[in-house]
Amino acid sequence: MPASVTRTLQLDLISADGAATPLSADLRYDRHDPYAVTACFHSGDAQVQWVFARDLLTEGIYDPSGDGDVHVWPSIDAVGGAATFIELSSPDGEALIQARTDELWDFLARTEVLVPSGTESGHLDVDMALSHIFA
Repeated sequence: MPASVTRTLQLDLISADGAATPLSADLRYDRHDPYAVTACFHSGDAQVQWVFARDLLTEGIYDPSGDGDVHVWPSIDAVGGAATFIELSSPDGEALIQARTDELWDFLARTEVLVPSGTESGHLDVDMALSHIFA
């Protein structure tokens, strides 16, 4: 069984005036870090990486979710399809990203094969985590 799942998504970066700019992102889930999803957003030559909870994405597909720097909520896109918005905030700025819900759901379903929700703690390597903290 593979140790990780990766999926490239075609997203839209939504500007303050509502204009959409195409944006791609690689989502990665690793069973050795079972609570986290890493998103690497690509815009031209620039890359921005965010790490957030898998549960946040899963919950945000159905109901508004998130506190702090990442918020996720369900919506409908311009042609009536299911969409999921992801809002990212940092001291450097904010970004509003629209994803196709079916693509997110496919990625999350593949993560569930690696580590079913509720079993994450059984996949943690506590000794390795502590060695990183105290290194």
